[in-house]
Amino acid sequence: MTIGGALQGLWRQAGLPAEAVDFVQLSGADPVLPSSFAVGTAAQSTIAAAALAACELGHLRGAPRQQVAVDMLHAALDCTAWFSIDGRVPPQWDPFSGLYRCADGWVRVHANFAHHRDGALRLLGLEPTTAERADAERAAAAWRALDFEQAAAERKLVVAALRRFDEWDATPQGRAVAAKPLFSIERIGDAPPLALPPLHEDDRPFAGLRVLDLTRVLAGPVGCRALAAYGADVMLVNSPHLPNIEAIADTSRGKLSAHVDLRSEAGRAALGRLLGDAHVFVQGYRPGGLAALGFGPEEVAARRPGIVCVSLSAYGTQGPWSGRRGFDSLVQTAMGFNHAEGEAAGDGKPRPLPMQILDEASGYLIAMGAAAALWRQQQEGGSWHVQVSLAQTGHWLRGFGRVPGGLALPLPDREPWLESAPSGFGELRAMRHSAQLARTPAGWARPSMPPGSHAPIWP
Repeated sequence: MTIGGALQGLWRQAGLPAEAVDFVQLSGADPVLPSSFAVGTAAQSTIAAAALAACELGHLRGAPRQQVAVDMLHAALDCTAWFSIDGRVPPQWDPFSGLYRCADGWVRVHANFAHHRDGALRLLGLEPTTAERADAERAAAAWRALDFEQAAAERKLVVAALRRFDEWDATPQGRAVAAKPLFSIERIGDAPPLALPPLHEDDRPFAGLRVLDLTRVLAGPVGCRALAAYGADVMLVNSPHLPNIEAIADTSRGKLSAHVDLRSEAGRAALGRLLGDAHVFVQGYRPGGLAALGFGPEEVAARRPGIVCVSLSAYGTQGPWSGRRGFDSLVQTAMGFNHAEGEAAGDGKPRPLPMQILDEASGYLIAMGAAAALWRQQQEGGSWHVQVSLAQTGHWLRGFGRVPGGLALPLPDREPWLESAPSGFGELRAMRHSAQLARTPAGWARPSMPPGSHAPIWP
């Protein structure tokens, strides 16, 4: 897969005008980070597609097309999600997260949320308040990997057994993912084209558009952060009862951040009011979770005809795992990437990809899909539904083939692409957005703020 070929494939599937691709400039080549997979190509092509789709929507709104440039190394480092607050780099993982050797293989446990960590420890027969990592390792060794994965799933925990690619391909879920396209954009209702605010030549392409961000970790927040960088008013809607990870300081750049309790009638009414003026509704909860509260795609389209809904899932919408909880690290493990990287390293020890690329690439597919669906809405009318999943992104990445010698690459210096800004969390140092828009540079006008910092009211 060539660099340009990856972008061309995304662009064709999105159904956007072919001539727009003449306005993109891509530089660099894999490997850029230590991996035997083309993670740089995945980062660069999805970021370029998101920025170019936003600009094409801006062109439809009356602005001239503009050049978009994406350097592969910058894009890949952008996808490592590195940041610091007041000089402190938060740990990426809870001490109990990671791979555990079982009686016949390995499992990966995601423990960044306390309720997932405590549930996994209790499943291992341990007391969460006193257990140590070594205790969990000894207890896991008594389990068969698939048995532990299944027992965890039945308790709605987040665990994945390590598989080889061929083992994943033989599962019903592997076959279901392989049968689906990378993403889908479908019309789900009738409506006239929405009247969008006028766009001036020096406005960013999403200026005046309103995006509801009901996502948590990590793809959805990344995708909505990109839309904020392209000028959208993004309202992050958090539950006051759910925990967050520290990465929210980075992914909240450019967003308003409100608390809304959807378990209450007042909270559902507040979201309904926000929805009445929104152009895009992005959600990353477990399939069916928001629908049970009256905010599934069809219900949202009925409330706000012409809206674009975007749904993110871990394992896709078909197959026996379609409702299963999951995170990037677990999907990598289940699908075969961790095993393959270990084989490429020559030591046989499973290892993760160098960043959460399934999350990051899926996030930029969310941004691209939202822009492409809005472009169609303006042309054809209708309400639209975009669907993205981490597993389908993984299947796409695997299709690029392998990068010989990629694991031997040292970690590059990120310093040239970092920027600092005040935030509600402290002094935030993080990556500049890696898509360079020639006329209306991408960036974040609003500082990152903690959840609940703003009222649930559009500016």
